[in-house]
Amino acid sequence: MLRLEGVTVRFGERAALDAVGLEVRAHETVCVLGPSGSGKSTLLRVVAGLQRADTGRVLLSGQDQAGVPAHKRGVGLMFQDHQLFPQRDVGANVAFGLRMHRTGKEETGRQVAELLDMVGLPDARRRAVASLSGGEQQRVALARALAPRPKLLMLDEPLGQLDRGLRERLVVELRGLFQRLGTTVLAVTHDHGEAFALADRVVVMENGRIAQTGTPLEVWQRPASEFVARFLGFDNVVSATVRGGTADTPWGAMPVPDGTPPGPARLLVRPNGVLLRRPEDGVRCVVEARTFRGGDGSTVTVLLRPEDGPQLEAACTLRDAPEEGAKVGVAFDAREVVVLEGHEHGGSQQSA
Repeated sequence: MLRLEGVTVRFGERAALDAVGLEVRAHETVCVLGPSGSGKSTLLRVVAGLQRADTGRVLLSGQDQAGVPAHKRGVGLMFQDHQLFPQRDVGANVAFGLRMHRTGKEETGRQVAELLDMVGLPDARRRAVASLSGGEQQRVALARALAPRPKLLMLDEPLGQLDRGLRERLVVELRGLFQRLGTTVLAVTHDHGEAFALADRVVVMENGRIAQTGTPLEVWQRPASEFVARFLGFDNVVSATVRGGTADTPWGAMPVPDGTPPGPARLLVRPNGVLLRRPEDGVRCVVEARTFRGGDGSTVTVLLRPEDGPQLEAACTLRDAPEEGAKVGVAFDAREVVVLEGHEHGGSQQSA
């Protein structure tokens, strides 16, 4: 459905996109993930025709989009701030794209009713935009973007202005809706939880290049680089020297996965792989703090200060979480140790 070939965009000396290659298959949802300034919104604007690429090509359904204006590309675009027309009611907002395509009045009314029902607002047609909650405005904006039946729907931080609880509910609804409709979706976000819940594939960007691409599970379980690991919130990263089935680290000897090549390495230990033991067993640590995760607070991240080496994070259940100031021992699970690639292995040559 969508293919980018070596797309570069420069603003002065800075490359917002640096020879990016990307593919999105029909009926697939791809989320582009990255911090501010990584190039994800520029990528979306290039595909939409709102930003000219300095080099490279954008192809939609195999057709080069060079010189094709935004309104003729057949793509839908939904922004973070929804950009609804405040002077028009909900029905008129949803009907806007249909009228631009000269759809008849009767057919427009039928489609507006169908779309509002689809997004869970069947009785909102005559409501004023100002009377809607943030979540309701998001649903109206989605219905408006879907109305012209775009071959590609693009979402720019679509849930960014909503509170976390509402975001978590709506992202599940969005995924189900896109699957039912068979919509092809390209979304950008800085929230990895949102991306992993919505996407079939995730593309992580760093400084205008693709650092990693894969299914949400692949990226979460095996971050390709230290940048990706830290962006996802994993901080247990250290230098190590691998010898056989173990590695020498600032935390002492650590088991590593079978087949890990010998020599210098950067290792990530996922918090689930930091195993809490009795104080006399393993690496001696003091509990510095506890952070509650998950909607029900059942998962706890325990911050540990080892006698040697940098701070460690461990994950455990609320029931098993030690008190602050407690002394514990730590062991490591080789299944949760990830060997990170060097910086040079990420970047623009990865194709999504």
